[in-house]
Amino acid sequence: MANVAVVAARAGADVALAGGAGDDDWGAWLRDRLAAEGVALDWFALVDAPTPVAFVTVDLQGEPTFRLYAEGVGTALEALGHLGIDGAVDACDALCFASNTLVGARERTLTLAARERALAHDKPVVFDPNLRLHRWDSPERAAEVARECVPGAFLVKANAGEARLLTGEADPERAAAGLLAAGARNVVITLGAGGALLRGEGLRRDVPGVPAEVVDTTGAGDTLLGVLVGALSESAYYGPTLAAALPDAVVAGARATERWGAH
Repeated sequence: MANVAVVAARAGADVALAGGAGDDDWGAWLRDRLAAEGVALDWFALVDAPTPVAFVTVDLQGEPTFRLYAEGVGTALEALGHLGIDGAVDACDALCFASNTLVGARERTLTLAARERALAHDKPVVFDPNLRLHRWDSPERAAEVARECVPGAFLVKANAGEARLLTGEADPERAAAGLLAAGARNVVITLGAGGALLRGEGLRRDVPGVPAEVVDTTGAGDTLLGVLVGALSESAYYGPTLAAALPDAVVAGARATERWGAH
């Protein structure tokens, strides 16, 4: 979510990142970068644990493979127990999260509690499965946990592979229908070079892809979602904003593939 927070902040949104990192050089670097981008860190802490570091290798098509070292995600997120996850949810207008904090039991409990509190207080919830299957016991388990986060979501953003895993539908149109039937209010499915589609509460839009000189697709989805979150923040989560902002989000995602790095 750090990438999404940065892109949304650059788009003018008032963004806070809840979580943490290790109290080490990597954690300090991350905290300082986030602060420099205008991301509020009221609910972000450095804790006595090694900061998880992901090494990314990219193939000739720009597709990344991730190798995560130092599984400290749960320990870092547990810092929110001291900072007050309830207060974080209550202070914000919406909640955006992904599956990276759903793998382990401790962080999953905390993340789902934040989701339930947001829904109980009628706050929009944005869910990006963003599945890193190598971190899960099986794809089936990843899909099972992610499906629990679909009901009530204001927006579910998934790539075509994630949508297929969650619904069993290879066709993106049918997959979007499946996610809506499962309780999502709006669905955006990204199609790589093919652009993206939006289906939802009276909303339907297909945005074609744009040409890009791809070197690294890491973070392209985060960039697209960050643009959408930024626009939604400006409109107080007015649903039709998704249709208006999706073309710009697709362009931003394409441009992100033309340089190295997540954003």
